Amino acid sequence: MKTTLYIEYQEKQLNEKDILAKAKKVWTDEGRKVSELAALQIYVKPEENMAYCVYNEDSKGEFSLD
Repeated sequence: MKTTLYIEYQEKQLNEKDILAKAKKVWTDEGRKVSELAALQIYVKPEENMAYCVYNEDSKGEFSLD
């Protein structure tokens, strides 16, 4: 089954693919490899224009939804 998740808030539209790509970029910008990523939890807060991540159940990161 193919699925696509969209988040719409105040005239913005984000999709799951773009949010996941930004989360992975935060991870790799820290000098880590995507292959080292075993678990990823993303919490999207459109009212703050931010997403917060938990990588491998212990490392945290965040990024703007812009």
